Amino acid sequence: MALDQTPPLNSLGFAKPPAETRVVVAMSGGVDSSVVAAMLADEGYDVVGVTLQLYDHGAALAKKGACCAGIDIHDARRVAEEMGFPHYVLDYENIFQDAVIDEFADSYLGGATPVPCIRCNERVKFKDLLETAKDLEADCMATGHYIQRKMGPQGPELHAAADANRDQSYFLFSTTAEQLDYLRFPLGHLPTKDDTRALAAKYGLSVALKPDSQDICFVPNGDYAAVIRKLRPEAADPGNIVDTTGRVLAQHDGIIHYTIGQRRGLGIGGLADPLYVVKLDADRKEVIVGPKEMLATRKVPVKEINWLGDTALMSKEEWPIAVKVRSTRPPREAILRPITDTTAEVELLSPEEGISPGQACVFYDPDSSRIFGGGWIHKG
Repeated sequence: MALDQTPPLNSLGFAKPPAETRVVVAMSGGVDSSVVAAMLADEGYDVVGVTLQLYDHGAALAKKGACCAGIDIHDARRVAEEMGFPHYVLDYENIFQDAVIDEFADSYLGGATPVPCIRCNERVKFKDLLETAKDLEADCMATGHYIQRKMGPQGPELHAAADANRDQSYFLFSTTAEQLDYLRFPLGHLPTKDDTRALAAKYGLSVALKPDSQDICFVPNGDYAAVIRKLRPEAADPGNIVDTTGRVLAQHDGIIHYTIGQRRGLGIGGLADPLYVVKLDADRKEVIVGPKEMLATRKVPVKEINWLGDTALMSKEEWPIAVKVRSTRPPREAILRPITDTTAEVELLSPEEGISPGQACVFYDPDSSRIFGGGWIHKG
């Protein structure tokens, strides 16, 4: 009887030696992606580092705490030199402007609260960069995201990171099954961020103590309004702050300064009960305010759904799931009712405050760490 000569799977899931397995690592210049590249190089893989220049190099050169520009490109290149693998910088400024920044500005102008990091993953990193990785004849592409890819009966599944405090599943819900087949997330199983920094120290990386990025990469110091005002000057047009009956309570200097659920900075005094922003009407340039109970939402319309379940979304009338409607909140029990393959209504079993059009609604298996995809909240 002939013995099975199939070689064992390597750590990236391929039945061949690491040296014969090419992996493109998306390197932002931060600790996480640098550790991924160093770890895979140390294991003997054929590593190729790629960094995307996403916005103006000169303007970003001195800005720390953001990815994909200036000093971070330098840091990524330095890690590649330290670990001895090739590194390329690709100019994706035009793609990033069209696919991410313009929509970000237009969404705010329309009274929504966008999440540009999701669009960047969906339209740039996991689309154009992934195709570049294939052009480089890589077997797979690895990133430093905190999320897990596990093999299930139907193929690769998306699972939340082992460290709930670092989990980035909210920003990766739109990863398709086809993309998931090609992607690898080597950090998703680590218990804490300290473990990642310990690996950076182990490999002697120059970025071992580099602080994490906090802001959206193209929004310096978290000043959304300044960026949008530059891109869309009309966003700073003044208008009225009104109550739910239309009564004018105050004036504002641009709806870009307000978000759903905001209480502070409204400039409305002398009221017995506090008021909150409950709606933004971009066409009328109105900020509508009301009592806190008006923020509570139970029914959430969702569009552009990316479904990662084993059976078709429309195969059931109702799916008992858990959902995240904000990246900083834990999943909450809900019922998903499909309308089409890409639209649905989500009913939260307990109301949630401050849900805003433009944000994501991410679907989770209530009984495991698996992610079933998600969609975008809209006005219905």
